[in-house]
Amino acid sequence: MLMHPYLDIPYNPRLKNFLGGFDTYDREESLGVELSGYDPECPSDRDYLIFRFIVNRFSGLSYRHKFVLFNMLGDTLESDVSIFIEAFEHDPLIPSLLPLGWSNMKNPRAFFEDIYIKLSEVWLNDLCKAGREDRSTW
Repeated sequence: MLMHPYLDIPYNPRLKNFLGGFDTYDREESLGVELSGYDPECPSDRDYLIFRFIVNRFSGLSYRHKFVLFNMLGDTLESDVSIFIEAFEHDPLIPSLLPLGWSNMKNPRAFFEDIYIKLSEVWLNDLCKAGREDRSTW
């Protein structure tokens, strides 16, 4: 079983893991201000945001972790749109906060579809390498 890269628990990523780089909780005056200059629904802004805050954030993961994360996203993209809306909703019990207005995104699925496309390009070699392995040995 593939273990979490930083904790002694099985690695079971969730959709919200992709949004961690956008967490402005206690950083409203730095990261929050920076992110307010971008529109996550604008394709060129979204491309920049995905590369800077997702691709770069996960660059240190092993090829196996990237494979599991990528496949979880692919499986989730087959789901109902409500799961994407929920990913952007604020949970008052968790100390995290996405940029103002992101919870009102018109097409949250498109945001995750673009993540999937970008990661399929950037992680191509890692995904191929992991795909050739027997995952039962992880």
